[in-house]
Amino acid sequence: MPGLKMNQLQILLTDCLINTKHVEHAAIITTKTATLSATSQRFNFQVPQVQMLIDSFQQTTLTREEGIHFLGKNYTCVRADKNSIYSKSNEHGLILVRTAVYIIVATYNDSMYPSVCVEAVENRISKRKGEMNPEETQGGNIGTPNKRNAA
Repeated sequence: MPGLKMNQLQILLTDCLINTKHVEHAAIITTKTATLSATSQRFNFQVPQVQMLIDSFQQTTLTREEGIHFLGKNYTCVRADKNSIYSKSNEHGLILVRTAVYIIVATYNDSMYPSVCVEAVENRISKRKGEMNPEETQGGNIGTPNKRNAA
């Protein structure tokens, strides 16, 4: 894989997300290849789930109406647009943020603040400019939403 290697992505997940103590699990999906590029410990899911998360951004109206079934939980959609999907299942949550190359997946549990989880995914990771966009030679930004499909 061009750009960062899997262990570098895992370190980035740990440093920017897991270490906040408000992100339970995290993963990075490469959208072009529909592959799971990195995950935090004990957070694994299969190709159909990866594709379903990618498809959620293609069908935001349906995502808002039906929610997301992910890893055995039904999540009610709180927000869904071309760049972010926020959903919850009781006191647990699922946050998805799309960039030009990746989808960042994060979960939180009942002992965590949802707003801090969202901030970590939306903002903290975006400070890692250039590290996560292998398709650009300079200035890539994982936190910059994909503007190619802007309506």
